[in-house]
Amino acid sequence: MPNSEQSDLYDVAIAGGGPSGRIAALSFAQLGLSSVLLAPSQAGTDGRTTALWQQSLAQLENLGVWELIQINAAALKKMRMIDDTGRLVRAPEVVFDSAELKIEEFGFNILNSELNSVLEEKCDREPNLTIVRDSVISAEYGQDSAVLKTAGGQSISARLVIAADGRNSLLRQSADIDVSTWKYPQVAVVLNLEHRLPHKNVSTEFHTPTGPFTLVPLPGRQSSLVCVETAEGAQKLLAMAKKELERELERRAHSILGPFKLVSKVQSFSLSGLTAKKLVAPRLALIGETAHVFPPIGAQGLNLSLRDISDLVGVMARAVARQQDIGSPAVLHDYEAKRFRDIRTRTNAVDVLNRSLLTGFLPVQVARSTGMYLAGKVGPFRRLLMREGMAPGSGFQLHK
Repeated sequence: MPNSEQSDLYDVAIAGGGPSGRIAALSFAQLGLSSVLLAPSQAGTDGRTTALWQQSLAQLENLGVWELIQINAAALKKMRMIDDTGRLVRAPEVVFDSAELKIEEFGFNILNSELNSVLEEKCDREPNLTIVRDSVISAEYGQDSAVLKTAGGQSISARLVIAADGRNSLLRQSADIDVSTWKYPQVAVVLNLEHRLPHKNVSTEFHTPTGPFTLVPLPGRQSSLVCVETAEGAQKLLAMAKKELERELERRAHSILGPFKLVSKVQSFSLSGLTAKKLVAPRLALIGETAHVFPPIGAQGLNLSLRDISDLVGVMARAVARQQDIGSPAVLHDYEAKRFRDIRTRTNAVDVLNRSLLTGFLPVQVARSTGMYLAGKVGPFRRLLMREGMAPGSGFQLHK
């Protein structure tokens, strides 16, 4: 769809071209709200992957994009956790099996570049969605609408603005929403590998003294790797020649998949966290990494963002049915009230899990090991953890 230069008043304007922004744009357009997405075209160079859980898959299926995504995704049927800390108190190995919940798989893993490509194409074909391939440089929030101005000089008005423009969000800053931020003494080294042995749709996470070392299946005999290291340790890995790095990573993986071969560029990211102190402001709602950021542990990031979108769409649908102003304080308050608990719970859980690996404090090691032992030996507790990992609150529902 060509860029728009009209100054009409839209129901919803979404800023941000990542998966969260595009999924939100599709969701609101298909809800029947006139929508505009402000997002530069993606370069397609992101070699990272995203694991999507069942609840997220249902959302994508409802939007008509899951079948297109699944072609390039790998199923995650088992999740294996191995204590590789080498400490005095170590946890037993635990395997979470989707068959125990009577489901085919926990979810699927897909390259971010593949996911973004499908979503961009779907947005271009959505009849109720206008695409402006430009970035927002300023925002003004009025009583009845907000006005966004782009780098190319366009002016876009909307009753509601959705900020999906990332952790350094201009929209969040323009609304004077404060954030809490923190840093970890860790760097994630991210890459994709080809291996001789089949992964059998098993994701394996080694718990090491510097953080998780996680292999997640991709189609064929390939896996994505997230290796969390100290800054010094990450620098050593990045400085290695290709063959040397392949051998070192195979050693750390205890050769469970045989020899490794790099099939992507090696990337690195310093680990940090962020939570917005408010999720709404006049005519504005925050979703995704604009509202919350935490380390890549347990594949919670985009799945949490999709729950933001699901709850916001639900609130908007009720507002439309009641003929309410979708950008009014009362409607936006409903969204914020629904999301805060989930965001706080997930952020705290990931933070505790990450820090429990870093500490040498014996009582914390004992507590982590005890939790892993119970997960391996006590079926109801293990199944509760699996359900909660995929969808908050589901672990406490009654299941036959």
